[in-house]
Amino acid sequence: MDFETVSAEDFGASLTGIGLNLLVRDIATTLAFLDTIFQVKAHRISADFAIVTHEGMVLQLHADGTYHSNPLLGLVPENPPRGGGVEIRLFNVDPDVAATKAHANGHPVLQEATDKPHGLRECYVLDPDGYAWVPSRTLTPSERSQIS
Repeated sequence: MDFETVSAEDFGASLTGIGLNLLVRDIATTLAFLDTIFQVKAHRISADFAIVTHEGMVLQLHADGTYHSNPLLGLVPENPPRGGGVEIRLFNVDPDVAATKAHANGHPVLQEATDKPHGLRECYVLDPDGYAWVPSRTLTPSERSQIS
């Protein structure tokens, strides 16, 4: 599917499985964060909407104004963080590189890159709206053997 030219109707009809839409204050700010830290692909970028892809998965960003008649908008806090309790996991993204870039660009790192017992090395980075992004990669056999 060509995300740059597909109609909204055809795009919506194509979605299956579980979808993730993030309501954000500013599309450009969120895309700058995602590109700088994770190098995801952005499509159909406007002030109101963007399609973001990573490893064949699709994420949608919607600006607040696009939810004018959506009941969810009334539940969104005026002050950040918006994303409390939500983890957005990006698999096959080096958490050490992501944490370094986050620090260099002034984004909070809640947890530095850490080897976890569930077989992943991951870190937690907050975006400008307070969503927690968790880049991770699979541990090597040597790294796995060192976890107690």
